[in-house]
Amino acid sequence: MNANAPAILVVEDDPNLLEAISDTLELAGRPVLTAPGGAEALEILAREKLSIVVSDVRMMPMDGIALLKEIRLRNPRLPVLLMTAYADVDRAVEAMRSGACDFLLKPFKPDALLAQIDKYALPDPNAITGVIAADPASANLFGIAARVAQTDATVLLTGESGVGKEVVARFIHRNSARGNGPFVAINCAAIPESLLEATLFGYEKGAFTGAQTAQAGKFEQAQDGTLLLDEVTEMSLPLQAKLLRVLQEREVERVGGKKPIALNIRIIATSNRDMMAAVQKGVFREDLYYRLNVFPILIPALRQRPRDIVPLARHFLTEKGGEIGRPGLSFLPEAEAALAGHDWPGNVRELENAVQRAMILAPGNVIGAECLGLRDGHASMVPIYASRETPPLSESEKTSDNRNMKDLEREHILKTLAEVGGSRRAAVGRLGISERTLRYKLKQYKEEGFFHE
Repeated sequence: MNANAPAILVVEDDPNLLEAISDTLELAGRPVLTAPGGAEALEILAREKLSIVVSDVRMMPMDGIALLKEIRLRNPRLPVLLMTAYADVDRAVEAMRSGACDFLLKPFKPDALLAQIDKYALPDPNAITGVIAADPASANLFGIAARVAQTDATVLLTGESGVGKEVVARFIHRNSARGNGPFVAINCAAIPESLLEATLFGYEKGAFTGAQTAQAGKFEQAQDGTLLLDEVTEMSLPLQAKLLRVLQEREVERVGGKKPIALNIRIIATSNRDMMAAVQKGVFREDLYYRLNVFPILIPALRQRPRDIVPLARHFLTEKGGEIGRPGLSFLPEAEAALAGHDWPGNVRELENAVQRAMILAPGNVIGAECLGLRDGHASMVPIYASRETPPLSESEKTSDNRNMKDLEREHILKTLAEVGGSRRAAVGRLGISERTLRYKLKQYKEEGFFHE
């Protein structure tokens, strides 16, 4: 048992029944807290991490329904399971309308209690692996994702561009019963409309010019696994109609084919657009929207989960450092403060790019704030490589940060050039810039007295 795992709170004014339920849960290895009434339960709620509340309905002076309503105000995501006698079924129905996840009729067997808790309890955020979830918003997000992963429900992931929708999709797949099956992703915005249908549904030999052999589509490739339809709102209306039929019938027919192929797949769709607005504008089918919107999850922007920023940056530093041959890099405290203070309008994708740039510019094994190129936490990035056509900066724009970045850039370019024995072709390969840009930079450094042929 994890001592830091969220506990199950049992609220019951009958001491014998309270002890019996507590013993049942402890024997099953579940962390348990108990309260003899509603007031005591609210005190525990204020100071403890909980996965679910199991409460009796008939209690005095605060009954289970009043407690439920108070919990909904204080922690609307916390599941509440109510226990009730047969005579109080009507009140249990009222409780369901007030937000209870379910109710148990007394007397009940221990297995029935454990089954309901397993069904509704929030997962332990400390048990979430393979993702960064340091912020409570992220822990809640992946907790919900872990719960829906246990079902085959279609999931619709929405959120700003770059928030990590595919990361969440892969997490759901990995934690599902289909985790050993294929995970197939297709970006509906990246494939020309003329090819998207054949890519999705597959085609038979001779179906069109160039179809020299039969080819299974993405739906077939995802058989017994998960298919991610990325940016599904970019799909044309005629193709949306065909997709709707596949989702309804759970079978696909290849282009040029005559035999339907039964599908056993899970669908996850994503969009960075307001899908209801797209429906209202007539660019997305309403019936397809409701077919995909079985279990919607809105992924918060990175600025809405600020505690993730530095852990994510450290993760990218470790991951990318090995790829470019610079392991062991670390951030100085002021660099981490700059990262935490940035708005990140491009979300996780922008953060990853900023870390990679800083790794290239860092002269040693530590990365300072000046290597990040962030302007006072605002969205704009200090330009690193300027072309001939770049207009000169005004005096007010010539900040110390700009000068520091220019110095770091020069040192990095000249150091790289020296490491490759003066080979400009090898240098541009390492630096990721064009030969024209390198020639211009070296000419500039020569005029400034920093470089000699």
